[in-house]
Amino acid sequence: MSDEVNYGVGEGPTANVSVSLHSGNIAAVRARVGKRGFSAYVDAAVQRQIERDNLAELTAAHEAEHGAFSDAEIDAARALLRGDADGGVGNAA
Repeated sequence: MSDEVNYGVGEGPTANVSVSLHSGNIAAVRARVGKRGFSAYVDAAVQRQIERDNLAELTAAHEAEHGAFSDAEIDAARALLRGDADGGVGNAA
């Protein structure tokens, strides 16, 4: 039996890792958040990228099974992202 705990995205304790970043990116992050906020900024960016990758995989799987999203479905999704009341649901033709 393994004692290893599997954490979800954005969960668990922090750990130190070494990464290589372009100097311009390092300077831009430091300019935004200072030295002490660097790790939190990069961690949030990594989490967003994982979420985007997951969304892209779900979208591809849906389209493989059901075909491309219609313009009405895309419009409804955009409305939800903007925070419109019903997301255009029911208004699509």
